[in-house]
Amino acid sequence: MLTSGIRKIKTTDLELKDRLVAVQRVTKVTKGGRHFSFSAIVVVGNENGIVGYGLGKANEVTTAIAKAVEDAKKNLIKVPILKGTIPHEQEAKFGGAQVFLKPASSGTGVKAGGAMRAVLESVGVKDVLAKSKGSSNPHNLVKATIKALMLMRDAYTVAQNRNISLDKVFNG
Repeated sequence: MLTSGIRKIKTTDLELKDRLVAVQRVTKVTKGGRHFSFSAIVVVGNENGIVGYGLGKANEVTTAIAKAVEDAKKNLIKVPILKGTIPHEQEAKFGGAQVFLKPASSGTGVKAGGAMRAVLESVGVKDVLAKSKGSSNPHNLVKATIKALMLMRDAYTVAQNRNISLDKVFNG
C-alpha cells in the first residue's frame, strides 16, 4: 500500500460507504482451457475526510467486491477538508497515472472523471477541480489520487510541524 505511517484510521464506529470503481474479468489459460476470475477495486469513505481503497480477487464478482471492501477498510487515511474543498493544489503520480487536484470555490462541484471522482466523493470533497494526465488505468488512478490526498496539509498541521503560531503561517 501507499501509506508510510501517515494518519491511519480504525474502522470501528465509522459509517463507511463503498463505491465500486472497476471490475475486470481476468483469464488464466491452462492446458484444460481458460479459467475466468474477477478482480475488483473499491473505494470506501465516510464522506467526511476519511477514505481508503482495496483490491479483491475471486471467482465470482460479488465475492471479489466483498473482499475489496474488506481490504479497503484496512487501509483508511484521514484527509483535511476545508469548507467542502481541499486546502491547496497538489500533484501526485503513481505508475503511469498522474493527477492534479486544485481547490474550487463553493458551488463548483466535483470536476473529475471516473476513478478520481469516486475517491473525491468518498472522501467528502464537494468542490474540486481535478485533472488526470497519462494513464487512465483505474488502479493507478485511484492510487495516485489517494497519494495526492495523503500529501494534503491544512494550516493547523503546518503550524504544528513548524512550531509557530497559526498567524505566522499566513503572514510569515
